Parts: sequence; C-alpha cells; structure tokens
Amino acid sequence: MHGTSAIASGESAVDRHAAVVFSSDAEWADHLVAFVRAGIDRDEQVRYFADSTDPGRVTRTLDERGVDAASAVRRGQLLVITAGQTYLSGARFDPDTMIGLWHEAVEAATARGHRGLRAIGEMSWGARDIAGADRLLEYELRIHHEVFARLPLCAWCFYDRRLVPRTDLEVLAAAHLARTGIADCHDRADGPALSVAPLAGRPGFRLSGSAGYENRHVTASALAALTASPAQDVTLDLSALDHLDVAALAGIARAAHRRSAVAPVRLLGAPPALRRMLELFPELGGVMEVAGR
Repeated sequence: MHGTSAIASGESAVDRHAAVVFSSDAEWADHLVAFVRAGIDRDEQVRYFADSTDPGRVTRTLDERGVDAASAVRRGQLLVITAGQTYLSGARFDPDTMIGLWHEAVEAATARGHRGLRAIGEMSWGARDIAGADRLLEYELRIHHEVFARLPLCAWCFYDRRLVPRTDLEVLAAAHLARTGIADCHDRADGPALSVAPLAGRPGFRLSGSAGYENRHVTASALAALTASPAQDVTLDLSALDHLDVAALAGIARAAHRRSAVAPVRLLGAPPALRRMLELFPELGGVMEVAGR
C-alpha cells in the first residue's frame, strides 16, 4: 500500500528518521520552522509531539516565523499534541505500541489525501524516571526497519542537550543513520564506548566500540531490537567491535535462540571469542551463522 523506500520528496529511509540535537531555543525554532514549512509545501500532514515545550508555543513560533500555523491547524494539516498522548499514552512506554501508532497515523494522513506524514517528537521524556524509558534505545533502533523502510513518513527526533545527559544523548543519536547537531559518534575519539545503529541496506544492527559491563544496557537494547525484529533474515554486524565480554556473548546466544523459529542470525565480523563459543557449543550453529559480508 505504501512505498517501501521513499516518500514523495524522494528521500530514502536513511534520511527520513533523523536525530536533531540542539542547545538553545533559537536552534529549536530554526529546526521547527524549516521542517514544518517543508511538510506544508509538500502537502504532507505534520504532527508535533511536545514534551518540555508548551503546545501553544509551537504554533506561536511558527506564526511569528511566517508559517500560517493557525490555518494549517484548522484544515487538519498540522496537529500539535503531547508526548502524553503518543509515546506515553499507556501505563509505560512500549515500543510495540508506538510502532503501531505510527502505522495508524500514516494511514490516517494518507486517508485524508495527504502525500505522507511528517512528524517531530520531543524525546526529553526519555531522560526522566518514566516507566519504560529504558526501552527508548530499543525503539529508536527498531523503527528504521519496522516503520521508515515501510511507510511514507519523515520524522525528526528532537533531543535538547539541556535536558538529556551527554552520554545518553550520544548513544541515542548514534541509533539514527541521519543526525544533525552532533558529530558522528563512530568517528569521535571521545564518543560513547559502545554504540549501535540499524543497518542501512538490510534488516539488522551494527555494534561499534567495546561491549562490556559498563554499557550492558546498550547491548541489551540492541539484542532486544534484534529479538523483536519481524524480518526473517536479520544481520548482526560485529566488525567494528573492539571487545565483547562474556555476558555480551551469552546475550547474543540468547537472542539468537529466541529467534530460532524464524531463521539463524547472520553474524558479520564475528570476533574470535564468538567463533570459539560456536566451536565449543556446535548446537548454536542452528541459531547463528558466521558470514563473510
């Protein structure tokens, strides 16, 4: 029903899910206006999911910058709602629920005759003590393949440096293949010790850095995303890993076992420790296969 690789603007799935990091109200306004104006010009429906920002401030800023937000709201092309009505509408944040919401929202936008859906989500709630917030990284990893590769949707995840701790911010930004306002985490010497991102060309994920005890939550999120993936063939690229501890090795084996009814997990760049584990436990060969490329 929907295009699988691009929306009307011709953007690929890689470009349509972006982390936008900013440090000031002025930067926030610049990103907001450019994004909404582009959506209105393209006859897309635009939605803004506010968290730390008052919804009225969103429309006021647009009006002050020359975007007729009032008219767009009246005709249903612009909707400004809150994180409490979207990400946090249940008792706890649940990635599956939010993925379903994206599918419903795109369906509703196209049913109204729009060419697609364009959305901004404020992600500052992820830094608060909210039930399910620990699954935010899993969610950011999953939606590239489960949402953006399937639907005519463009969304920017707004991350305010003033509200999100730097270490969390860098890991979450690295989970997006498109980023604005932050250096590429894979190229930064002082970047996160471990980062994970979806693969651009196939279902799967790429781990970079060192997977140890101190960043076990990153590994856990990556493996949760791997386990939940609806794709039959999923790849786990480990070629950029410098270190993989025993707990991470065991986690990979458990995730592969959970997917065993679907197909073996394809491993790229499997480190020696993982290869030795497969030699010691040949039964794991039924749930994991080492590949060259």
